[in-house]
Amino acid sequence: MTEAAPFYADIAEAPGGHVARWLKTQDGVRIRVAFWRQGAKGTVLLFPGRTEYIEKYGPAAGEFARRGFAMVTLDWRGQGLADRFLPDRMTGHIGQFRAYQIDVAAAVALARSEGLPEPYFLVAHSMGGAIGLRALCEGLPVRAAAFSAPMWGIHMHPALRPAAWVVSTLSRPLGQSHLYAPGTTSQTYVLEAPFTDNVLTRDAGMYEFMRRQVRAHPDLSLGGPSLHWLNEALRDCLDLRRHTLPALPCYTALGTLERVVDPAPVRERMARWPQGQLDLISGAEHEVMMEAPAIRARFYDRSAALFDAAR
Repeated sequence: MTEAAPFYADIAEAPGGHVARWLKTQDGVRIRVAFWRQGAKGTVLLFPGRTEYIEKYGPAAGEFARRGFAMVTLDWRGQGLADRFLPDRMTGHIGQFRAYQIDVAAAVALARSEGLPEPYFLVAHSMGGAIGLRALCEGLPVRAAAFSAPMWGIHMHPALRPAAWVVSTLSRPLGQSHLYAPGTTSQTYVLEAPFTDNVLTRDAGMYEFMRRQVRAHPDLSLGGPSLHWLNEALRDCLDLRRHTLPALPCYTALGTLERVVDPAPVRERMARWPQGQLDLISGAEHEVMMEAPAIRARFYDRSAALFDAAR
């Protein structure tokens, strides 16, 4: 039996009927998973990005339910209410990037044990896009995938990339890998950055939605990544380039204002994806699912259409 976990319904703007559970993964880490049963067409496995948490995708659960799909999502290890690994709990930290696949396995096992409707479909945002692509390459049991600004590369000035590799790599033997990556702090981004020129969304209401959540429940928030996380992420992005793209339908949305992930690997990979469609959304920042209503609807409509066709 799994244990009931908290769910902050006061901030989630989610449909009713949620179920939240604590899960202990195969390597002994406690993560939080939530699901909504509404929708008989199948189940969306929603993989969040770095710093994110279940309640942020309450609106997504409603959007997919209205389109006929159940949904399951989770707090990755090291963020949200899942176990964190450093004394400074605001540091985004991971031992090995591949360990996220253990969380994937736990979430899929819960979906199956709870009898959530099949087939399954993947929706993955940012860091979840890197985790999701590796999961697909390793046999994630889904019929189709939709990505929002997948982290198949990290946005940084070309002149800084060699330094990022050197500093993050040397931090390990020097015993400094727990420190924040340069330019980041313990403050969560949405509380530190004003809406003007933020890198996440052009929609003021959605930006305030994100700020309201972490103000009400600071235990959900996360600051910058550790040097170790940065090094693991860089290595993972490099390794993913060597994998054969999975033979299943894929839709990827990318804002033309993207400043968080590197757009170049996304464009290159989608140009090679056998059944892939890249949707470049004019005027959108990093978080397509948190953008203006028309952009949000575009993402959900096109994802659902892809899933309907793949059923």
